Amino acid sequence: MGKLTVRALLTVLAVVLVGTVFVQAMMVWALATDPEDGSLPLNPLRVITILGMMSAQLALVCVWRLVTMVRRGTVFSHAAFRYVDVVIGAIVAAALLWFAVTALNAPGQRDDPGVTLIMGGVGVAILGVALIVLVLRMLLAQAVARDVEATRMRAELDTVI
Repeated sequence: MGKLTVRALLTVLAVVLVGTVFVQAMMVWALATDPEDGSLPLNPLRVITILGMMSAQLALVCVWRLVTMVRRGTVFSHAAFRYVDVVIGAIVAAALLWFAVTALNAPGQRDDPGVTLIMGGVGVAILGVALIVLVLRMLLAQAVARDVEATRMRAELDTVI
C-alpha cells in the first residue's frame, strides 16, 4: 500500500471519527440543554443512534490500527486478527441495531410495508459486509500461515547452507 493511499485513508478515518464524536457531543448538549416537553431524554431511537455511532467508532479505530500495521509491514501477524474480529463484531452490531430501527419503524409503515422491506434489505446488506470482512479474515489467516511456513523454511535453508 502506497504512502499516499495510507495517508488518504487515515485522513478519511480521522474526519469520520471526529465527525461522529462531534455529533455525539451535540446530541448530549441538546439533551442536556433543551429536553423535549413530556418526553424521555433517551428514547429508543436516540439510544440506537448512540450505540450505532459507537460501533462505527470502534470499527474506525480498529481499521486505523490495521492501516498502521500495514504501514509498518506487520499486518501479516496474529495480532491483526483481534482487530479484524472487532471490526466484524462492530458490523454485526450495526446490522442488529439497524434491524431494531426497522422494527421500531415498522408499525408506522402499515400503509407502505415496502419501506420496512427495504430497510430489512439494508440490514441484510450490512450483514453481507460482515461476511465479506470474514472472508477477508480467512484470506489473512492463509497469508499468515504461508508467512510462518516461509519463515520456517528459510530457517531450515539457513541451517543447511
